[in-house]
Amino acid sequence: MQTISNPGTTGLPNPLTHTETSLPRRKTRPVPVGSITIGGGHPVVVQSMINEDTLDIDGSVAAIRRLHEIGCEIVRVTVPSMAHAKALAQIKAKLAQTYQAVPLVADVHHNGMKIALEVAKHVDKVRINPGLYVFEKAQSDRTEYSQSEFEEIGAQIRSTLEPLVLSLRDQNKSMRIGVNHGSLAERMLFTYGDTPEGMVESALEFIRIC
Repeated sequence: MQTISNPGTTGLPNPLTHTETSLPRRKTRPVPVGSITIGGGHPVVVQSMINEDTLDIDGSVAAIRRLHEIGCEIVRVTVPSMAHAKALAQIKAKLAQTYQAVPLVADVHHNGMKIALEVAKHVDKVRINPGLYVFEKAQSDRTEYSQSEFEEIGAQIRSTLEPLVLSLRDQNKSMRIGVNHGSLAERMLFTYGDTPEGMVESALEFIRIC
């Protein structure tokens, strides 16, 4: 059981009654993210995300530093292209030279495997979106997927996800499977409908491969 202070107990003005709230924590396995460990009974960690273009090396370094200095322990950056992935090497190096190492997370979008494999060299954790990692172009005339078609795409996902899983494992780095309802794969929507079940199955498909 961890006791978490009500915002009113932090010294900031708060019209609400000062109380403390006890929240039961689920038992989880510890996960390393650079010098930080999350889960496994470790203290709750603050993570945020910069909104600077990752190609702007100086701007990204400055934004990461600002967040870290006010207590953000892990910082996420967006990586929409291979150029952005390679820029992370410069960002990481400049942070170490001008400030200190900060645990970094890369948010990978389309064309997942190539970008993720590159950026995995430079960050401490990679976040992938199951709906975009192997991108399926929507077909306006399609209304369903057969079981064989569903499994065929699943095999394609496995072949592209395995190299990333092995790379991160060998580097003792972490991966987050971050499902987004707005970008569920078409086959998940057709199979499970517009439901939470589709989001769960999308995540489980990737978890089983891992």
